[in-house]
Amino acid sequence: MNAYTFLFTLFLSLKSPAVFSEEDFYQVRACCSFSGPNFDKVEYILTARFNKQKMMEYNSTRGNWIGFTNYSIAAAHGWSRDPYDRILRLLEMQLMCYENIHYMQDIGFLSTTPTMKIKSVKQPDGRHPAMLVCSAYNFYPQQIQITWQRNDQEVTEGVTNTDVIPDGELFYQFHSYLEYTPTSGERISCMVEHFTLSEPRIIVWNDSLPEGEKTKIVVGLCGLILGLVIFISGFIYYKKKSAIYNSVHQGEEL
Repeated sequence: MNAYTFLFTLFLSLKSPAVFSEEDFYQVRACCSFSGPNFDKVEYILTARFNKQKMMEYNSTRGNWIGFTNYSIAAAHGWSRDPYDRILRLLEMQLMCYENIHYMQDIGFLSTTPTMKIKSVKQPDGRHPAMLVCSAYNFYPQQIQITWQRNDQEVTEGVTNTDVIPDGELFYQFHSYLEYTPTSGERISCMVEHFTLSEPRIIVWNDSLPEGEKTKIVVGLCGLILGLVIFISGFIYYKKKSAIYNSVHQGEEL
């Protein structure tokens, strides 16, 4: 399985006893970020807000609190030095993150990397001399993005996309079309981004014949050449036999 990241977020909104009015509120947002091939790398982030303003944030990778206001900066400095607060954060990380790794692994095992290909298609209206389609098949989950590139520059004009189409049995397919005017020496490619890919995958369009078509042509040519060789060999054999027969026949007459 490729390495990727999945987010599991828990929202907790509480009325604070220190509010100044009924409209004030205190909100805590805890986020577990799982990464790695087996979700074994975990980052725990705890964010505190007051009236939608970000006040403080704890990050397990840094291992400390940071503040964003004059009051919370001083509080974050004190909490970061408190060993009991660090123990509490580790306990939260254990209960909220590590205890849920198996759920993330189950979701990861369900995911499937898309099968991708690019090909040329004919247009019935003939508005453009060429159209390409970049297709992704048999992937899960359904979130996917395909981007066209021309000489390594993103192309947005002449691009149309289908909806993500369910295949049944959990899988999906997706198609992106590009209308363009071919230019000699250009490089056209489509870039596919999906949950199961650790990095975007780029498929380059090759306007030469596919390998299957090349094989058919080579086999056909070999068959034609073999037929010609057999025909010429038979013709030469026939001519030699005819010459020998005529010589023998003429000798008998003499």
